[in-house]
Amino acid sequence: MDLENQARIKSFCEQYGNEDFIVVLGGGEAEASGLAAETVSTGDPTFAGPLAGVSLGLKAYHMFELKDEVDAAVYEEQIAMMEMVLEMDAIIEEVKNYRG
Repeated sequence: MDLENQARIKSFCEQYGNEDFIVVLGGGEAEASGLAAETVSTGDPTFAGPLAGVSLGLKAYHMFELKDEVDAAVYEEQIAMMEMVLEMDAIIEEVKNYRG
């Protein structure tokens, strides 16, 4: 997760609190998605960004996990093709690791 997005998320949590806040990820690789989930949950593990040492405790979900929560036509148009080319199950499992 880039430094600008870390700063944005941290600012939102400071402004609105983190009780009802989730992060929706869309990364194409399990490792990168897991790293982003870890960053918003327990802090930036690379200790390079605004969330270094900052545990926001946020829950992250990959867009694949929210398929049933969005309009089916929008999902089909914007995301469905990625299910065929990405390792969807591996991405979901990696992100889930940081919610448990």
